[in-house]
Amino acid sequence: MRARHLSTFFIFFFGALGGLLFGFDTGIISGASPLIESNFNLGTEQTGFIVSSVLIGSSVGALSIGSLSDKFGRKRLLILASILFLIGSGLSMFAQGFVSMVIARIILGFAVGSASALTPAYLAELADAPHRGSLGTMFQLMITLGILLAYVSNLGFLHHNLLGLRDWRWMLGSALIPALMLFIGSIILPESPRYLVEKGNIDEARDVLHELRAKTNEDPDKELSDIQMVANQPKGGLKELFTFARPAVIVAILLMLLQQLVGINSVIYFLPQVFIKGFGFPESNAIWISVGIGIVNFLCTILAYNIMDRFNRRTILLFGSIVMALSIGILSILNFTLKVQDAAVPTMILIGIYIFGFAVSWGPICWLMIGEIFPLNVRGVGTSIGSAANWIGNFIVSQFFLELLHMFRNNVGGPFAVFTFFAIVSIFFVIYMVPETRGKTLEQIEMDMRKNAALKSAAKAAQQK
Repeated sequence: MRARHLSTFFIFFFGALGGLLFGFDTGIISGASPLIESNFNLGTEQTGFIVSSVLIGSSVGALSIGSLSDKFGRKRLLILASILFLIGSGLSMFAQGFVSMVIARIILGFAVGSASALTPAYLAELADAPHRGSLGTMFQLMITLGILLAYVSNLGFLHHNLLGLRDWRWMLGSALIPALMLFIGSIILPESPRYLVEKGNIDEARDVLHELRAKTNEDPDKELSDIQMVANQPKGGLKELFTFARPAVIVAILLMLLQQLVGINSVIYFLPQVFIKGFGFPESNAIWISVGIGIVNFLCTILAYNIMDRFNRRTILLFGSIVMALSIGILSILNFTLKVQDAAVPTMILIGIYIFGFAVSWGPICWLMIGEIFPLNVRGVGTSIGSAANWIGNFIVSQFFLELLHMFRNNVGGPFAVFTFFAIVSIFFVIYMVPETRGKTLEQIEMDMRKNAALKSAAKAAQQK
């Protein structure tokens, strides 16, 4: 069995590499977009569309990949995503104008959306219950590492036109390296044991589980029997998503929409533009601020990786919502009440606190939970729906952020006041709607969902009598 020659670190590292490319390809555009705008003589709307066009592809990729992964497996679709990353990165590096850049970015979007839907389900299905929080957080950790590496690449290539190619082309082309790593890793990785059971490949699933649980206290044979029990449940196909799994669909959609509507990717994509247009910073200084924020984001996600299995998911989400609401709420007030020069440093500090609140909570937990809360036979489709909701929210925020900034005459307090509203909404959402999944196996979560649905159905039938 191939998995016997691989360390579990290798499996989880390369399994989460889609997250690194997700972060890299979304973060790299922050430094490249002002250069592309001037090189191609684009307007603000065109630049905004180049940034957000990747999100159109991501929404389509996320929605379409789920049913395919339930049919053909997580591994094969990861290989396909890596090929799309290679094609999209190459085309964006050599784009000749607005249209060709948009096409390249949409292809990259297919890859990013596919990875965002595949990877959380894949990691959740490989991890053991006590460590699923930290191992699932690897996806978000890789996203933040990818964003940080993108910022470093932006700095490294800025004003360096090598071999006759402009600096921004090297920025975008540097994504080819992690894309190639994902392609090689995806070929070597094992298939998800839960997918293997679903398809009747019990012996192969047993081999993968024994390898993955070799250094844990978990019993792989008991886990296999639990998976078989769930796999043998009556199947309703997609109907399950809108019957007993409907609460999971609603929670996944709202989790992922709110993760974006609190404004995180306006910071990731447009922070240099915020400080250039809002505070008059020179371009190089603005990119350095992005690097600083990228470091904070990455370090805070490492903290999340270390605490994820020690605290309940709901507790961490609630903490993050409160921190975000307070920090960007104060940021908005200061930018409306202070002079521009006086607000610059407090804005930097408050954005750092906001990034901390997001990175230890909503950043990793949303991706973790959409891989946990869906039943086995529709997990791929379920994570696709959640991921697509994320990309739709991301598109809305990124498409209209610069317009909002312009509407408020480059005062960042305006857009962040809108984000504060959604951060407050997220507090009530966690309190009243988010289930607790910490410490439960995926099979326990599914059986609890089935029991709750059966109880509600029985209660409804009793009322009708």
